[in-house]
Amino acid sequence: MHSVNLFCHEVAVAVSFVACIVGLMLLCNNKQQKDDVEETELILFRMSFAYWLVYCVAFGVEKLVLPDWETVITTLKITTALSYFLTFSCILSLPLHKFAVHRVEE
Repeated sequence: MHSVNLFCHEVAVAVSFVACIVGLMLLCNNKQQKDDVEETELILFRMSFAYWLVYCVAFGVEKLVLPDWETVITTLKITTALSYFLTFSCILSLPLHKFAVHRVEE
C-alpha cells in the first residue's frame, strides 16, 4: 500500500512539473503594460511556479540519486523543504497582497 501512495505522489509531482513549465511560459509571454499592483501579483505567481519547479526537480533527483550518497540526499531534502515552504509563502502572500491593496484603496 505504501508503494502505491508513493507512486501516486511521484506521478502528481511529474504532472505538476509539466504544469509549472506551462504556467511559467504563459506568465512570461504576457507583455502588456501593468500597474504596480498587477506587476506584484505577476511576480508572486512567477515565484510560486518557480519555487514549485525547484521542488519537483529536487524531488525527482532525490529519487534518482544512489542511497550511498548521503550528503547529496541530505542537500536535496533541505532544498525540497525550503522550496516547499517558499512556494507556500508565495501562495499565501497573494491573497494578503490583494487584501492590503484593497484596504489602501478604501
